[in-house]
Amino acid sequence: MKQGPVRYICVLLISLLAYSCSTVKVVPEGEFRLKKNSIEVLNTGRIKESDLLSYVRQKPNSEFLLGWNPFLSIYNWSNGTGNGWDRFVTKLGQAPVIFDSTLVKKSNENIANHLQSLGYYGTTVTDTVTTRGKLAYVNYTVTPGKRYPISDIRYSVNDPAIKDYIINDTASSLIKRGRFLSEKLLEEESVRVTALLRDKGFYNFSKNFFFFEADTLKDPSKASLVVKVENYTRNEKPEDARAHRRYKIRNVSIHPSYDPTGIQEQLNANDTVVYKGISIISPGQSIVKPSVLTTMNRIRPGDIYSESKVTSSYDRLVSLRLFSGVNLQFDEIEDNLADTTELKDVDLTVRLTPSKTQGYKINIEASSNSNGLLGVSPAISYYHKNIFRGGEWLNLGFMGNFQFKFNDPVKSTELGVSAGISTPNFLLLPDRIFKYSVPRTDINLSYNYQNRPEFTRNLISLNYGYNWSSGKFFYRVNPMQLNIVKLNNISPDFFENLTDPFLKNSYKNHFDMGAGATIYYTTDPSPYPKNSFFYVRWTNDLSGNLLSMFNSVLPADTTGARMVWNTPYSQYFRSDLTISKTWRVDANNSFAARFNGGIGISYGNSKSLPFEKLFYAGGANSLRGWQARSVGPGSAPLDTTFSIPNQTGDIKLEFNAEYRFLMFWKVEGALFADAGNIWTLKAEEGREEGRFDLGSFYKSLAFNWGFGARLNLDFVILRLDLGMVAYDPVQKAWIKPFNWFQKNTYSLQFGVGYPF
Repeated sequence: MKQGPVRYICVLLISLLAYSCSTVKVVPEGEFRLKKNSIEVLNTGRIKESDLLSYVRQKPNSEFLLGWNPFLSIYNWSNGTGNGWDRFVTKLGQAPVIFDSTLVKKSNENIANHLQSLGYYGTTVTDTVTTRGKLAYVNYTVTPGKRYPISDIRYSVNDPAIKDYIINDTASSLIKRGRFLSEKLLEEESVRVTALLRDKGFYNFSKNFFFFEADTLKDPSKASLVVKVENYTRNEKPEDARAHRRYKIRNVSIHPSYDPTGIQEQLNANDTVVYKGISIISPGQSIVKPSVLTTMNRIRPGDIYSESKVTSSYDRLVSLRLFSGVNLQFDEIEDNLADTTELKDVDLTVRLTPSKTQGYKINIEASSNSNGLLGVSPAISYYHKNIFRGGEWLNLGFMGNFQFKFNDPVKSTELGVSAGISTPNFLLLPDRIFKYSVPRTDINLSYNYQNRPEFTRNLISLNYGYNWSSGKFFYRVNPMQLNIVKLNNISPDFFENLTDPFLKNSYKNHFDMGAGATIYYTTDPSPYPKNSFFYVRWTNDLSGNLLSMFNSVLPADTTGARMVWNTPYSQYFRSDLTISKTWRVDANNSFAARFNGGIGISYGNSKSLPFEKLFYAGGANSLRGWQARSVGPGSAPLDTTFSIPNQTGDIKLEFNAEYRFLMFWKVEGALFADAGNIWTLKAEEGREEGRFDLGSFYKSLAFNWGFGARLNLDFVILRLDLGMVAYDPVQKAWIKPFNWFQKNTYSLQFGVGYPF
């Protein structure tokens, strides 16, 4: 009887697949649907097919689910009548790509031009079109052209104003003997030298002053290169030549309340405040203190023009997050000086368009599993990005976590409030050492209340620290992290049933004072990257070492643990590492993978980690086949002393993989798999199934798979995932298909944003 519904579902899916298999029904007679592009590269192993596919003008329909595109099949359900059903399926489905032979020829040209820019001169591209039924397959055969290594390099710079800068910097040149000649290489070198000269004050210099001459006749196997820098651009004639001159900043003015529409200026007269030689022009009082604006802006009157200072000032003003628009405009001041060695003047006008300074953020996660346990985690926060007119960020937050079952009095309630202030400075360190980013000092205070059937926990936290960035690296250092935990209303039965002495120590009052640091690296810091990207996050916490220096004067409890405010202090080290990579296949498909590993070690004054620092698995962003905190440790069964799952451990290993694809409109689909677990470092005799063992831990890895749908609204992503348990480490068995959707075999997860 149990297999009946599963059998019916399988039959329905197979029938639907058979009905939808046609993908050429609506292709007109005599036309073909483009099925596949392939590229064959001859005579070289340096060029990959994947490097050239983006230069093919016509792309076939995307494919997923083993090469099948269900939305292409849905489109073929249309009957051409234009009625309601016809409009619905054509809107929901994906139209077939009709093969266009003219785009094949353009693709040949694209590929050949691209390879020539890489230095493959004389590249030829031919194509072969094969048709099978109404499907067209296009194969491009690429024969890369000849490459010329650079044999010698000569420079020709007639203008003495820039000659020494260029010649003295040739050691850093990208053009070197032995490198292959290519348009890409020459372009990169002209851009590099342009940046160098613009940083030295040559405001008007551009890469168009560069000319390159390559001689391959003298020696057909090599290229002799002449690098010319002229006083006229590629679009000009020699008679248009003029001397290259350096510039200095004459006046600097900042408009912190600039209105691009001009309406504000018409309604209010501007006031001008001069601060350290810089004019702050604003209708009424500036929305930001003049001292902050001049600190963010690195350009001062009298300075030699510097491109790096311009970039730095722009990045720092943007990083305040107070302005929706940041524009730095330079205006040359004309002169009639015959001496071209004299510095020319340029004025800087900084126009800043204010953004909304206050707002709210709402986030929610929810989950449900096969046991009927529901979990809801709402969070709301208020922010003000300029609370004291100095770029200070104020954050006030409220969060909750509720777990319950219908018609069951057992429930868990967690509530939290937090307040944080962040200022745009770094206490004790001068601002000038941060060239591009704005360092920030953060102070955060929070209170967390948790009421479970077994106990009530109160947690007060205070963090003080700094964060800053350098390129693609982001750093956070908290020299002080303070947590005070008090437990009340502990159920005597619950505490006595905790047979593991290390677990018992996690459910006691504790005083936690230490430090922490996080290093984060990403190849793309945007919220939702459009291209392939990679990131690494490494967080470390160290607690109790400073307090341990005063053990001799601190009182001890009955176990010998030293106390602060009648509470044993915690002493431990905890490290958490996350590595993730997302491969963007094309605009509609991507593959993402993540590894997360962590370990916590208690020592000295502690026998176990504080409960807040223990690891757990399961939930919307973890093992999605399980509810949060319901996995592990190891192969240990669910601890029945907890009315609601609360499994924790000292070690965590987790692997996640997900294939994402566009289904229709803004709805994305996903196929995913998760594997991992948590383990303990110590365990009571007889409960070794939860302890980590290097030689056998893999046997207790939990594994799940699943599928989901995401509504991508660009500014927010709403996610719904159905995770199915594939391997249960407690049962030490794989879950067979006819047992799917049975008790303890699936979990439904709702979240905001991608899981990783």
